[in-house]
Amino acid sequence: MFNRRDFLRQAGGLGCVATQWMLATEGRAATHHPAKAKRVIQLFMNGGASQMDLFDHKPELTKRHGQKFDPGGNQRVEAATSAPGMILKPPVPLRQHGKSGRWVSDLLPNLAKHVDEMAFLMAMKSRTNVHGPASYLMNTGFLLPGFPCFGSWISYALGRLTDDLPTFVVLPDPRGLPYNGKGNFSSGFLPVTHQGTALDLGKPDPLPFLAGPGKSMTPDATRDGLKLLEDLNRDHAARNPGDTRLDGRIKAYELAARMQARAPEAFDLSRETQAVKTLYGVGTPATDDFGKRCLLARRLVERGVRFVQVWSGAGGPSNNWDNHTSMSKELPPICKNTDQPIAALLTDLKSRGLLDDTLVLWNTEFGRMPFTQGSDGRDHNGGTSVGWMAGAGVKGGVAHGESDEWSWKARKDVTTNYDFHATVLHLLGINHEKLTVRHDGADRRLTDVHGEVIDEVLAE
Repeated sequence: MFNRRDFLRQAGGLGCVATQWMLATEGRAATHHPAKAKRVIQLFMNGGASQMDLFDHKPELTKRHGQKFDPGGNQRVEAATSAPGMILKPPVPLRQHGKSGRWVSDLLPNLAKHVDEMAFLMAMKSRTNVHGPASYLMNTGFLLPGFPCFGSWISYALGRLTDDLPTFVVLPDPRGLPYNGKGNFSSGFLPVTHQGTALDLGKPDPLPFLAGPGKSMTPDATRDGLKLLEDLNRDHAARNPGDTRLDGRIKAYELAARMQARAPEAFDLSRETQAVKTLYGVGTPATDDFGKRCLLARRLVERGVRFVQVWSGAGGPSNNWDNHTSMSKELPPICKNTDQPIAALLTDLKSRGLLDDTLVLWNTEFGRMPFTQGSDGRDHNGGTSVGWMAGAGVKGGVAHGESDEWSWKARKDVTTNYDFHATVLHLLGINHEKLTVRHDGADRRLTDVHGEVIDEVLAE
């Protein structure tokens, strides 16, 4: 029996080249059903974005502002890091928008214009209210480290759309990595070639060593050096079959060489018109950073990157959506950072025809409590949160699920991370129950042993 490396080595000639390219670009298996989406941009609001202050309109909070929180029925009320305070109304009003009449905070005036293109998941429930495990849960499907992340599963299942750029790119917040650091975009037990390639746009050189050797080496010397490196690696790989780390390193070297020719153009935002940069808020202090990353996300999917994850917020007590201290002081600035760029991304993708086969996701790890922490902060709440999706295969203007009158707990049509992942995989043409990898005696999958596709948010 030949393994794939032996087959490709012995096939020889143009057949070898063609087969190797086909296996690399087509992925591990064909899709299980026709796909609606070809690529994904996920916008992750790190820290726990407050659902009742952004999308989940609850008149009871305004009506009973300042009163003791009592949900009735002798229910036990607890908070993750503090004693439960008094009922807290949103710092600014929520209003209805679009034909669908979706409620959106005045802190998100640009995004509010797109509600008829978006499907909201209004009752997302987490198994935990602790940042680290909750972030792993949303990104890998498990509470503990060591499991492949969402983007890695997609890379493994579907393969590349281009030979010259990574399949899975991560754009972290320049202020710092999220909770769990790079564990959120690890390939876990999948081959390391499927892990996320992280770019730090806060540095002059977002991807180290991307530039070629320049005038210090001639093209012939560069080619000879790469050939020697390839021969050494292939020889070592032949003597150590099954070592996915080495295989991943070889592929990384090969990709890096191709990226030196292609990636600098993809990363060069100066090639965009001033009108496009203005649309994203590039050049304006409040929106410049997130605007650049949203614009780069569009450029990357346009050039064949299959999955791009854009993070808002660093790990830690500040510079994120973890608004423990003051909703009125902490929420408006980070909404200002992201509102215009996200709306611009939707507008830009649609104008270029990319929204037809690109899926845009907006997620966070959990929500916030309906009562105060301190003066006007909010504590963690795994009981309910809100996420949304737009683009390929999504039914715009709909809302699935409902929380209780306080936005304290999910009450109707509850959605889990497993349902969310199952639905996105479905849009990509993948049956989440069939995407499995045998690991440590178990058939592991992104959705563990759970998950149902949310048909209500799918276009006909």
